[in-house]
Amino acid sequence: MTTAAFDSTGTRDWMRRFTASVYATEAELTELDQRVGDGDFGTNLAAGVRAAGLLLDRPEAPAGSAEALGAVATAFLDEIGGTSGPLFGLLFQALSRAAEGSDAGLTTGALAEGTAQGLAAIRRVGGAEPGDKTLVDALAPAATALRAAQDAPPAAALAAAADGAWQGVRDTASLTARRGRASYLGERVTGIPDPGAVGVALLFSAAAGTVRTLAPRLPGG
Repeated sequence: MTTAAFDSTGTRDWMRRFTASVYATEAELTELDQRVGDGDFGTNLAAGVRAAGLLLDRPEAPAGSAEALGAVATAFLDEIGGTSGPLFGLLFQALSRAAEGSDAGLTTGALAEGTAQGLAAIRRVGGAEPGDKTLVDALAPAATALRAAQDAPPAAALAAAADGAWQGVRDTASLTARRGRASYLGERVTGIPDPGAVGVALLFSAAAGTVRTLAPRLPGG
């Protein structure tokens, strides 16, 4: 990993840390989703990173950052059911496309462009807006942070994106859900952060290291 870009190795290491973060926090993600949704978010996210790992670790694994992220997108789009799989797949697909054609690897500019395009695709497909208590509430501030940090190296830009995403997670606790199963539970989900938003924050945090527990980053932590 260079200061100018995430090369192929850096990108794959990021995805591996995301996988480890999902595995480490799967039980917490499941518990959150049991309180506001169908209870399957942790399982689905773990299945997604497991399928992605199988593609990334095969002998003929893709070499470049764009190709590696494309493989992760394929795993989420093709292998994972529920709502979360396709939406995360759209984000990885957008990041992959943004990295195409760059010999330097995954630059901060590509991260900013890919995250913005992923956010737009997710909003278009899912119909969610900021404030609806969905993963959009973490992804939107992450995209804003990346856009503001385009002169910074990727590691610093992703750290800013992670900070923005976790703040978005905490903010979802006070929101009234307007999408998904949580929207039918009304005030019963007040005080509980959105699991999908947590998944987005895990992704950006994993650029710097594996997240072992969610508790310190959630409201009251």
